Amino acid sequence: MTTSTPDSSAPAALPTSANPHSISVAALTLAALGIVFGDLGTSPLYALQAAFDDSVGIKPTPDNVVGIVSLFLWSLGLMVSVKYVAVLMRADNHGEGGLLALLALLVGEHRRSGNSKRSRRWIYLALIGTAMLYGDGLITPAISVLSAIEGLQIATPTLQPYVVPLTLAILLGLFAIQSLGSGRVGVAFGPIMVLWFVTILVLGLASVIQTPAILQALNPLHGISYFQRNGWHGFVSLGAVVLCLTGGEALYADMGHFGAHPIRLAWYRLALPSLGFSYLGQGALLLRDPTLASHPFYSTVPSWGLYPMVALSTLATIVASQALISAVFSLTRQAAQLGLAPRFAVRHTSASTVGQIYLPALNWILAIGTMGIVMIFGSSDRLASAFGLAVSSTMTITTILFAALAHRRWGWSRLRVGMVAGTFLFVDLSFFFANTVKFTDGGWLPFTIGALVFLTTMAWTVGQRVLRLSRHESELSLKDFIETLSVSPPLRVPGTAVFMMPPSISFPMALLHHLKHNQVLHERVAVLTLSIEDSPRIPAAEQLEVEALGLGFVRVVAHLGYMDSVSVPELLRRAFEQIHMDAYEPMTTSFYLGRESLVVAHTGRLAMRLLLRLFILLRKNELDASEHFGIPPNRVVEMGARLDLHAEANSL
Repeated sequence: MTTSTPDSSAPAALPTSANPHSISVAALTLAALGIVFGDLGTSPLYALQAAFDDSVGIKPTPDNVVGIVSLFLWSLGLMVSVKYVAVLMRADNHGEGGLLALLALLVGEHRRSGNSKRSRRWIYLALIGTAMLYGDGLITPAISVLSAIEGLQIATPTLQPYVVPLTLAILLGLFAIQSLGSGRVGVAFGPIMVLWFVTILVLGLASVIQTPAILQALNPLHGISYFQRNGWHGFVSLGAVVLCLTGGEALYADMGHFGAHPIRLAWYRLALPSLGFSYLGQGALLLRDPTLASHPFYSTVPSWGLYPMVALSTLATIVASQALISAVFSLTRQAAQLGLAPRFAVRHTSASTVGQIYLPALNWILAIGTMGIVMIFGSSDRLASAFGLAVSSTMTITTILFAALAHRRWGWSRLRVGMVAGTFLFVDLSFFFANTVKFTDGGWLPFTIGALVFLTTMAWTVGQRVLRLSRHESELSLKDFIETLSVSPPLRVPGTAVFMMPPSISFPMALLHHLKHNQVLHERVAVLTLSIEDSPRIPAAEQLEVEALGLGFVRVVAHLGYMDSVSVPELLRRAFEQIHMDAYEPMTTSFYLGRESLVVAHTGRLAMRLLLRLFILLRKNELDASEHFGIPPNRVVEMGARLDLHAEANSL
């Protein structure tokens, strides 16, 4: 396994997905503004107003306004600028970021064996965090677009009945354009986000000039005194403060789309100053007129600019939704390649940027879920309670995994880990517990979504482990099999047969079944194993291990990164060239795939048996192997066999 270190992962060179020879840094920075910072950039629409919602119990007095704005500013500085942009983006797995990239760096080869209980704990923790990010991905489009469209009812109250229908129409259009790819969408949205950030910067600055007293919020002592004054209610209001951090996890997960350097440029040069002045400007407004606390963002807009601002806000919130959608696509593909989730159909939407992908089935699952949430909640105020729990829980788990990585892989001392990760964790947990009190008000939603996603990934992970153990019990040796054939050779027919074999076994049972039933073998037999490594991409020169075993048998092991595309015919063509065999002929090659009929044995605990039954259901409905591996479907032969899965307790 290749691991990153704090020094080696610095942004001196862009990752493969951001090749400077094909795409300029300026274009990537613009696209990053259009994808990565959409969620963070539109949080001023709803974050500050949530802090003074009646359910929180905080009045917009001058001291409270200065205190809460101070918390917003210092949260952005510590948790986004320091935690995500400065620290976590150094924990990249060859350019890829996100929870699963952290997991791959942390667990390494122990993930494959499945024998390390500590590794399993890290895997399950990462799966929980990823599951909560799916909740975030469903809620973000709903709350972002709703909060923008609600500006219409401020301008014209009679338009209130049309807020939800307009939101649903916009969301449908957003998910419909995902097939164009995040790169094209990002470049199209980039100028919109530039206009958005410049606009909120100007609006905020104009408001601050009118009431410069709000600049006291730059002093963190005002944030501390805010808690002293408000006690429990001040702690609960952290559930609103965390809303200004929405998109931080997507920023980290989307690093593979654009590279760390363009993201840092976009954050420090435009996004951060604009957000800071927007919150300061809203705070200045409330110092002038506390009665506007229910809609401070739109109240900073002059009356003549209200309708244009609603239009711009709507476009910007579409961008915000795009950030989480792209992150969910990336995480889902990584999970499938790492064997932590079923295969989904993946379409690559860019010839030059391999991280830009589209998952059709997942896209429409997200679309249905998001629109359903809009219809259930109906307003951004009600959704704000649900939003914070998803964000804070994912942030907390990311910090825990980073702490383990820094100590175990980077060699940081416990003191250094405690000072850096401990600070982050203290803030993360404060946000998390502040949001748990809102469980009945909407926090149940991300918890429910996360629980369903985690149950699915848990069933898949456990099922794969049990399946490997079951295969191990019945495996043969490929070399012993060839020696047996030399003693009693079968009839050989022209052509090539390719037998796919998982990395966890040493003999493809489909080969045995083929010989047993058909009584013949092809002149050339290739046994192919696809080994997905913990790096996102493997250089072509290092991908193939090819060994001629005699009697026309060839053993091929292809090492691929979890972000690499898979084309079995292309791999075979290169493998045959490597050992100077006859050229690969597609029309005379047959691909034999094992199709196991899985049955849960009537032993073990009920919970394990239920997990395995869910695993079998998922396996039946995952993407067809021939499509996933790029194999011509008219050249595939499937060989079936029954396999019993035993629900042993130690499989967890």
